[in-house]
Amino acid sequence: MNNKISGLSKTLLILSTILLGISMYVPIWSISLDAPQYPEGLSLTISANGIGGDVDIINGLNHYIGMKKLDNADFIEFSILRYIIAFYALFALIAALLSSKKILYTLFTLFVIFGVVAMVDFWRWEYNYGHDLNPDAAIIVPGMAYQPPLIGFKQLLNFGAYSIPAIGGWLFISSGVLMLIAVLKETNILSKFKKNKAASLLSLLAISTVLSSCASKGPEAINLNKDNCNNCKMTIADARFACELVTEKGRVYKFDDMACMVAFKKENTDKVNNALIFVSDYVKPNLLKSVDALTFIVGENVGSPMGGNYAGFSNKDSATFYESNLSAKIITWNSINQ
Repeated sequence: MNNKISGLSKTLLILSTILLGISMYVPIWSISLDAPQYPEGLSLTISANGIGGDVDIINGLNHYIGMKKLDNADFIEFSILRYIIAFYALFALIAALLSSKKILYTLFTLFVIFGVVAMVDFWRWEYNYGHDLNPDAAIIVPGMAYQPPLIGFKQLLNFGAYSIPAIGGWLFISSGVLMLIAVLKETNILSKFKKNKAASLLSLLAISTVLSSCASKGPEAINLNKDNCNNCKMTIADARFACELVTEKGRVYKFDDMACMVAFKKENTDKVNNALIFVSDYVKPNLLKSVDALTFIVGENVGSPMGGNYAGFSNKDSATFYESNLSAKIITWNSINQ
């Protein structure tokens, strides 16, 4: 029985070692914050050596809502993380030099376990950070917690928080992927895929479908009489005219009128560039649809909250009926979005 790994696997492990080595010196994770009073945004970076970015400003803001001060000395992780990464880098190099399948499998298993434990620990830190608040804080919102998202976007009062791996995190993930490919190679799983091209194609299609579904950003339900328009700040009370912008990061901006949404888009192109646009169906107001799937009308008798007087319909016959009934006219989305 051959217990030696192939030349390809050795190369992958050496590349993995290099990527892990680089990840020790660049940010691993990034949490960005944006709010109207900080148009350029604030950032918090996490590296193997500690927390960086706009730490002092964020600590000053967090003081008002009772959150603990961010201090590297409070995190034991920063005293050991660089050594853990160095250990895995050395482990991968040894596996390559000794050309041992057993060491490769052990390395990959421990690496996956560490990745899971690290993410659980990160979530635990965020949970404690957002829930363990000073009861004597200057600003207290009953029932409000300030836990940042583990990954993706989350609204925290007037701040939008976006959490995602930084370059070091992607290097770490890439290193794990290279180890996985080596494991698949040595267990002959890749060879089996090559022999069965149909199975390979179906598997790739399934993975692509899952990734696409995870990446897609859909509309968020609007809470009538609770959510406010991001443009005029009025409470959204009429579902027939409600609409949303969903950014690439997943942040949702809600509006009570298409006129408000268009005005907001023009004034905030940096925030909503390439955002997806969803508008309520006038006939089925709880249904938010992409503008590409709607037919629009405009007219004074439409009577939208802020005077835009636009309405959208997923059924073209419905649009034609209301066009006549409200003395309106059919209009394209491009005409509205000027």
